[in-house]
Amino acid sequence: MTDSYTYLTTEELASRIKYDCRTIRQRLKDSVLLEGKHYIKPFGGRKILFLWEAVEQEMLRTANDRGALIPMASGGYCNG
Repeated sequence: MTDSYTYLTTEELASRIKYDCRTIRQRLKDSVLLEGKHYIKPFGGRKILFLWEAVEQEMLRTANDRGALIPMASGGYCNG
C-alpha cells in the first residue's frame, strides 16, 4: 500500500491556512514546519512542496497542546 499525499506550493498552503506566503517562509519554515516531515524539495531542487496532511496534523496537534491560544503578528500568543 502506498501513502498518498497532497502536495502544495507555498502559495497554495498560504491560501489554505490563511497566512501570508512571507510568514510561511520566514516564521514557520524550519521552525515549525520541518523539511522531510512537513515539506520536501523534490529532485534536490529549490522548489518547496508542502505535505498538506502533515501540516494539517501539526496545526491540530499544536492547537490541542496550547488550548485556545490565538497567534499574534509579533510571534506571541493571546489567550482566547
